[in-house]
Amino acid sequence: MNGSDANVGFQTKGETMSQYSIARRTMLDNQIRTTDVTDAAVLASFGDVPRELFVAPHLQSLAYTDVEHRLTDGAPGRWLMAPSPLAKLIQLLAPVPSDKVLVVGSGSGYSVAILAALATSVVGLEADPALVASSTATLAGLGLSNATVVEGVLANGYAGAAPYQAILVEGAIDVLPEAITDQLAEGGRLVVVEGRGASATAKLYVKTSGLVTGRTVFNCSAKPLPGFERAAEFVF
Repeated sequence: MNGSDANVGFQTKGETMSQYSIARRTMLDNQIRTTDVTDAAVLASFGDVPRELFVAPHLQSLAYTDVEHRLTDGAPGRWLMAPSPLAKLIQLLAPVPSDKVLVVGSGSGYSVAILAALATSVVGLEADPALVASSTATLAGLGLSNATVVEGVLANGYAGAAPYQAILVEGAIDVLPEAITDQLAEGGRLVVVEGRGASATAKLYVKTSGLVTGRTVFNCSAKPLPGFERAAEFVF
């Protein structure tokens, strides 16, 4: 499917298809395309996946605004990333149909659903058991047989299905653990937001000849992902 002709592939129960298809088209044209996302497959997937299913019911009318949506209570809480930065990160990840993908911090499963159309299989790793249960049910309801969500410590990655050709860390972190980069296949790519607030940047890591190296690609702000904080240093 050509991204410029992306059509809604799913229908939301209890809502008209046109209501959300219009919102999805507006998201593509006014938010995602305007931030230099040009990959046709990525655009098509964002045009197909019903984002309203991945937010709380009382937020469904706001699902296609370019903002982060809270998924859990408390601080720092878990958040669904805004559409445009997520699309830029997935385009940077450059998934191909033969890839096995890991999403670290998969939250409500939206990015897993997006990537399921772009790769052979996707594993979402989530630490919150309620989010694991809800995202598993949502993905199953959409018939995405190549997408699964597992529960575990985010900073440990998920070695059970490694190695991965592509890894997306969904949220901003201070430190990227070796436990995760070790799960990259040779030639694999990893995309992550490093830093806090306006100074955060999207980085692309690639594994070549067993060595993982990274480079900064663009500025990107995202809510912090718990469990990746830098250890406190003592000052004498």
